[in-house]
Amino acid sequence: MSLLFALAGNQNSGKTTLFNRLTGSNQHVGNFPGVTVEKKEGPVKKHPEAVVVDLPGIYSLSPYTSEEIVTRDFVLQEHPDGIINIVDATNIERNLYLSLQLIELGIPMVIALNMMDEVRASGNSIKVKELSAELGIPIVPISAGKNEGIDELIDTAIRVASQKQKPLKYDFCEGEVHKAIHAIAHIVSDQAAEAGLPLRFTATKLVEGDEPTRNLLKLDEDQKHIIDHIVEDMESELGTDREAALADMRYTFIEKACAACVIKHQETREQLRSEKIDAVLTSKFWGIPIFIGIMFFIFWVTFTLLGEPLQNLMDKGIQLFTDGLASLMEMAKISDWLQRLVIDGICAGVGSVLSFLPIIVLLFFFLSLLEDSGYMARVAFVMDKLLRKIGLSGRSFVPMLIGFGCSVPAIMSARTLSSERDRKMTILLTPFMSCSAKLPIYGMIIMAFFPTHRALIMISVYLIGILVAILSGLLLKSTVFKGNPVPFVMELPAYRIPSPRSVLLLMWEKAKDFLRKAFTIIFMAAIVIWFLQSFDLRLNMVTDSSASILAQIGNLIAPLFTPIGFHDWRASTALITGITAKETVVSTLTVLTGAATDAQLAEILGTIFTPLSAYAFLVFTVLYMPCVAAFAASKRELGSWKGAILTSLYQTGAAYVVATIVYQVGRLFIH
Repeated sequence: MSLLFALAGNQNSGKTTLFNRLTGSNQHVGNFPGVTVEKKEGPVKKHPEAVVVDLPGIYSLSPYTSEEIVTRDFVLQEHPDGIINIVDATNIERNLYLSLQLIELGIPMVIALNMMDEVRASGNSIKVKELSAELGIPIVPISAGKNEGIDELIDTAIRVASQKQKPLKYDFCEGEVHKAIHAIAHIVSDQAAEAGLPLRFTATKLVEGDEPTRNLLKLDEDQKHIIDHIVEDMESELGTDREAALADMRYTFIEKACAACVIKHQETREQLRSEKIDAVLTSKFWGIPIFIGIMFFIFWVTFTLLGEPLQNLMDKGIQLFTDGLASLMEMAKISDWLQRLVIDGICAGVGSVLSFLPIIVLLFFFLSLLEDSGYMARVAFVMDKLLRKIGLSGRSFVPMLIGFGCSVPAIMSARTLSSERDRKMTILLTPFMSCSAKLPIYGMIIMAFFPTHRALIMISVYLIGILVAILSGLLLKSTVFKGNPVPFVMELPAYRIPSPRSVLLLMWEKAKDFLRKAFTIIFMAAIVIWFLQSFDLRLNMVTDSSASILAQIGNLIAPLFTPIGFHDWRASTALITGITAKETVVSTLTVLTGAATDAQLAEILGTIFTPLSAYAFLVFTVLYMPCVAAFAASKRELGSWKGAILTSLYQTGAAYVVATIVYQVGRLFIH
């Protein structure tokens, strides 16, 4: 028989780590909220008949955020055979709040009590059997990070689901809340059964005032009136509102259960250590300067200390391969046009991008260390005050942070924002964050014009993107997106030593994505560009690329970029091809200039740009519309072509204005 499991839990409880342990999946594990944007699924190791679905991290089953809606819809509509509820044992009181709501669904369930190694190391303990009896469901202590207890968890989950072993308890309330829930359950029992909703869950949601549940039940006016009257009586007796009454009920039970089953002498070592570190890293005065300093150090190591020698080594390897292939083709007497296509087109275009692979891998090595350690969540916390001034909450920092890697998942992750206003504004501003696809462009220009100031130029380009996002936010919040950002709530996970497996996994994923793009999009772009710059409109092969089809197209738009400081058709053409994938800017310029080595490319670029216009070119590339894939993601998340087109036009317009200002103001000081 086939079994379907839902893996549910709070953010930062180790859910994605457990998913990888259960399935052997290679999902990326991050130590900050928002990593799991959509549900992921995979077969359980050694049990192909069982499939587990990793649901977004949530704190409740109230449909207020996109994550809660995804999780709630799945458990109510897909009817999983079992729920694996992961609970952070170091923060058990808060985590059990969701557990009580999941129990109300009446689905076979097992709790995976995670991070028990940290609990034991701090001299604390949890009476697992007693807590299991209190909740009426099996509990398995585990450490997902250390792969402890996983086999027992799998066996327990499969047994519970196979035997359809539902929770033994549903009723954790007393007093007025107890009366209200049971009275409403009696009224709506028939409609709940007809709608396929668990009765206890339905009654609780009606007490809470959950509108989607009321709509599903199709209550008549008399029933609505009676339910409202019951809830009003409960609120009057308790002196509080309906939602607070339910929260108090759940936390009262949790406190009693934990008092009897959790022996806590002190906070865990990780929590104590985190408090000491946070006193500095989240300081009002030192938080942001420390973050900028860390990023400057990362750029210096990535682009100067380690990146440059590794890139040179990679470049030499590519050159040896190209020379060897050219010799073989010459010996085989391959036709001249095909040799030029392979060597001057494909090898030059793809090779120029591949040489930046070491830099990309290095950068993501450092970023994954920051992410896995828990530091990135602190950065979001520190940035909240600044982001609120431009009309966003600190929660928007997560998509923007992901944007430094790739705009596509960054735009998709904006769906986790609960406010429609915040979501649209974040999607518009996120592409101003410099994605990794632009790194080859920066490397090319910096190598040619600013070899002695690599880290300084790099951090200035990143800061310009951030500054334009800030100024755009200030403009938009007072015009198109009027209103206030939603309150910022984000849990700060304990600092932990980054997992080598997770770090290596992210590095491999980024390298794999980069290589896939190099040998697909950039490969095809290099062929098309070579063809267009090698033939004229009559399809005669040209000896001078300035007479080619591409030159004629480029010359039409080149005058538009004169205010930015470059009017060479090769530069404007490279920007257009960059819309397919930003890396193709480098491959386009390499093919068009006919450069065989980085040194030759740098020399020829000196005839196209001045140092000032080259910097303006960098500014334009960091700001103008992202690639086609990011445009498609914007269209999907905004729900219309109009929204995606207007967003791209705004980004490109901002790029043009800022790059022009940089060049024209720079001319006043540089002669």
